[in-house]
Amino acid sequence: QLQLVESGGGLVQPGGSLRLSCAASGFTLRYYAIGWFRQAPGKEREGVSCISSSDGSTYYADSLKGRFTISRDNVKNTVYLQMNSLKPEDTAVYYCARGVVSFCSAYAMTETREYDYWGQGTQVTVSS
Repeated sequence: QLQLVESGGGLVQPGGSLRLSCAASGFTLRYYAIGWFRQAPGKEREGVSCISSSDGSTYYADSLKGRFTISRDNVKNTVYLQMNSLKPEDTAVYYCARGVVSFCSAYAMTETREYDYWGQGTQVTVSS
């Protein structure tokens, strides 16, 4: 059964860090691009980052560059999102998703239609 499971969310103070994990099962993750999205209450789901399968190229939302880092461990079939210098506006449910193609692009990073399987999400709350 194909599945993506996010973990690592929680409550963190402003300026803190979290590392989210996206564990894949039922398929070989290294053949697919993987994206991270987030959705805050009352807002649309927005693209955060994605990583390609072939060359590991990465893309980030402009507002997150320098604070978030996406990486993959093909042996563990897992993609990570390291989040540093967290701000209250980063509060959201974070989702990972499997791309329908193997490569990312600035366009694919933002378009939910470029992904076919989604995890259930993990809550990130940044608050003092």
